[in-house]
Amino acid sequence: MKRIELLGVPIDICQPEELEGEFMKILEKPGTKQIVFLSVWDLIKARNTKRDFCKCVAEADLILPVSKSILGGAKFLKMEEIPIRYNPFDVTIQFLSLIDQHYRTLFLLGGRKRTLQQAERNVHETFPNVRIVGRYVGYFPKESEDDVVTAIHKASPSLAIVSEGIKEKNLWAYHRRERFSSSIFLFYNDCLGIFSKRIKRVSEKTFERGNEIWHEIFHNPLKLFYIFPFIYYIMSLLWCRLFNKKSKNVKENQELPNGKSAEPAGSDTEKKAESASDDEKNGKNSTESEKTDLNVGKNESGDKNSMRTADGMGEKKTAFNAFASSEIDDSDDLELE
Repeated sequence: MKRIELLGVPIDICQPEELEGEFMKILEKPGTKQIVFLSVWDLIKARNTKRDFCKCVAEADLILPVSKSILGGAKFLKMEEIPIRYNPFDVTIQFLSLIDQHYRTLFLLGGRKRTLQQAERNVHETFPNVRIVGRYVGYFPKESEDDVVTAIHKASPSLAIVSEGIKEKNLWAYHRRERFSSSIFLFYNDCLGIFSKRIKRVSEKTFERGNEIWHEIFHNPLKLFYIFPFIYYIMSLLWCRLFNKKSKNVKENQELPNGKSAEPAGSDTEKKAESASDDEKNGKNSTESEKTDLNVGKNESGDKNSMRTADGMGEKKTAFNAFASSEIDDSDDLELE
């Protein structure tokens, strides 16, 4: 896996065949971990270094782009490595499949009461080996926050899915990371709604074409105002292209035997300058000038990846037959006890 920066925001380039291995590596790490689905709107927000979201993204264990505009921006800047776009629903199913295979635990946070209950039933039917160690509704009052944090801390789930009803979204787990024991937090707003069959997920064709924004605007017309931050994104790319403010070189997230991180290999151009002066007339001793070595690193990653989409996971994708239930009445917003 490699991590690059687009307009100063880190993004991971993770091949589909590497995704499972990276998830298991994160799972075995101690402490609170976080996986971020990065949209173009998140990327724009993460550019503001004064906000906590910038630190949240930078410290995330895995950053997967989900917007086609991010790939287009990387191609426009002629970056040597183009990120791979992922469908958040497919990735979530793949992670749940891994948890099911290794008999790990899950915590569900968010949604209304009936949505959460139906989502839990469907997850249990589809992944029988997943042990759901806790659940809690979203939209809870501030007084209940300590109870939620305590419940997650005691349950110590392998994966905690955070969904609708959590105002801070990705920042909720980040701001409280010191209060949890060892869990992976994944924020996916529509997750529980799709699992409960209350929300219809975006079709594969729509996602491949990058037209999922129209699906969002249909459900929330106020998102038409996203055109303004998108214009800012285009202008930022143009500015970066014109003034050659290229993003940082790709760095592999691997460690060498001596503990140092691996960097791209490059050819060295050595330039040595040596000068000597002899002042015999003044009786001064001859001196030697200092030798200077200039090493210029050159990135050798000659492969230019085309814009690829990792939507289809092939045989690794699990079909959610258990989610064929009728629509759920979500009018009841009582909390779970």
